[in-house]
Amino acid sequence: MDKITKEQYAFALARVEELLPLVDDTTPANDKKALELSVMSDIVIAYEKEHFPIEKPTVAELVELSLEEKGITQRALAGNIGVSPSRINDYIAGRSEPTLKIARLLCLELNIPPAAMLRV
Repeated sequence: MDKITKEQYAFALARVEELLPLVDDTTPANDKKALELSVMSDIVIAYEKEHFPIEKPTVAELVELSLEEKGITQRALAGNIGVSPSRINDYIAGRSEPTLKIARLLCLELNIPPAAMLRV
């Protein structure tokens, strides 16, 4: 696909918004509107990947978001994995990175995929 311009992106995005209510899971794949939605979606995705890349979350962000999602306090997490609450705070503040052993425990306790913790 050639480089997509801002104008092409804006058109495709608007067209996707128009087509979404008209196409659902029961629409045949070879339906004209379904095909157009697929093409317009591909244009939007390609442009956004280039111009609005989403970076992988840091360890600090992963831990903080997981604590919030689970409703666990830093103190409770610290007790569950055997470190001090200040150490958890250091991870969240980005002042230090967990050791491999602690990263494993964080993954298990917070249900964080190991690949995300390793940023791969």
